[in-house]
Amino acid sequence: MIVVSGIRKSLRTGSTTVEILKGIDFTIARGEFAAIMGASGSGKSTLLGLLAGLDNPTSGTVTLNGTAISNLAEDKLAQLRGRTIGFVFQSYQLIPTLTALENVMLPYELNGSPNVAGEANGMARARQLLSAVGLDSRVDHYPVQLSGGEQQRVALARAFILRPPIVLADEPTGNLDTANGSHVLDLLLHLNRVEGTTLVLVTHDPVLATYAGRRITLRDGLVISDETQVPAQHTPAGA
Repeated sequence: MIVVSGIRKSLRTGSTTVEILKGIDFTIARGEFAAIMGASGSGKSTLLGLLAGLDNPTSGTVTLNGTAISNLAEDKLAQLRGRTIGFVFQSYQLIPTLTALENVMLPYELNGSPNVAGEANGMARARQLLSAVGLDSRVDHYPVQLSGGEQQRVALARAFILRPPIVLADEPTGNLDTANGSHVLDLLLHLNRVEGTTLVLVTHDPVLATYAGRRITLRDGLVISDETQVPAQHTPAGA
């Protein structure tokens, strides 16, 4: 599902070239849950941006679902990104003037999707997802009327609206307290299993990484370990 081959990323600052990624190679299989770990400055967020096609590597290639994206024209890249990738951001990235339901519907509207998995429109799908994340009674609320945990659950529902084959999550519990973080993780794992989505999660939290079946650790722009593991069993919040 994701093939990273010889990825390098460097930035020019004045007369100095800073190497952020120094040659990264790995493959993530369909339906796999992989955690990318590393301290601040290790290159993990840069790598996630390259996987998403939000930036271009200095050299090397990224292939998503069989399509090499590194040199794809911007219009084709935007189309592929919209239909292939769901995003979950640490800072939620909800539109403040849209309700929870409208925020979830946004990728559907932007992609001009005539249907989602055979549905006449995306509204039923959006409502079903908001129900799945426990927000049945909050569909008409605006972000300012929602708690941080509720906003992140809206972001989760939005990430899955088009049933993307890949979901990329950048520190999805980083801004949440322990209870809300646990609840969001449970929802993310549940939606991953139900939707069969390939999940790549960037985190610096080793506990969060134990729930993945694969752990890729970066240091100074290099992969220093790439291990499979038996995922920890997560106890749902409130259980």
